[in-house]
Amino acid sequence: MKVLFVCLGNICRSPTAEAVLNHLCEKHSVNLVVDSAGTAAYHIGKAPDPRSQAAALARGIDMSSLKARQVRVGDFYDFDVVFAMDQDNLAGLKSLRPDDAKAELGLFLDECGSLGEAEVPDPYYGGQLGFERVLDLLFDACECLNNERFSPVFTVNFEYASHRVHGRIFCSA
Repeated sequence: MKVLFVCLGNICRSPTAEAVLNHLCEKHSVNLVVDSAGTAAYHIGKAPDPRSQAAALARGIDMSSLKARQVRVGDFYDFDVVFAMDQDNLAGLKSLRPDDAKAELGLFLDECGSLGEAEVPDPYYGGQLGFERVLDLLFDACECLNNERFSPVFTVNFEYASHRVHGRIFCSA
């Protein structure tokens, strides 16, 4: 499975999402290809914002090796899922996406997220607390995504004398 996260400049939200999901995949032994990109070409080749890096590093995630890139049409064929961080970037992706593209396209916090936000807010013009909030949202949503979509799922049927029970068990290891 291949996942692409997209924000505007690819130096705050989407590389943080990439780093968090990669961190969780390693922790839970889930094998995914994860990348990030921006809809704009403002920061191509640059490392993530130092404030994003500092916030992530404080939580044990080193994202210093990541470099910004712009989303391209080929991403809709190369990735299985493309997640936008907000509605504006989702609109840009919808206009770029070819009709025959295979990638699912969606708003990330619509897919997963339980902290009451519809979008991942852009922390670029704010203070350090904004970067911490982004990490909180992304850890929550990436953990949910890992559990709901990417962890091995086993369907089980339990037989009881009086009834049948059908359920799903998510395995994270």
